[in-house]
Amino acid sequence: QVQLVESGGGLVQAGGSLRLSCAASRIIRSMNAMGWYRQAPGKQRELVTAITSGGRTDYADSVKGRFTISRDNAKNTVYLQMNSLKVEDTAVYYCNAHTTFSDYWGQGTQVTVSS
Repeated sequence: QVQLVESGGGLVQAGGSLRLSCAASRIIRSMNAMGWYRQAPGKQRELVTAITSGGRTDYADSVKGRFTISRDNAKNTVYLQMNSLKVEDTAVYYCNAHTTFSDYWGQGTQVTVSS
């Protein structure tokens, strides 16, 4: 089992920045990948970005150049730096840990971007 706890969400004006954190109860290097997903009202959950155990990163086209995923292995924490936020980035953001056999999810943190 892996427990994931997100923090850092909140209300921000368009053009602003937020940094989300995801603290894991297990060593994140043991995960195949860590990622951030988001779900807006009435929409399906979508992948925002992910980082593999080897350090490779992937981003959704909608956030490329604005969001950055990083990790601190010593703290077992993954971060999502979000810059130049847009109203359409408003969603609940979920941390995900992917292993060979399971996927684990955090409880989610709300990000609201106002115009």
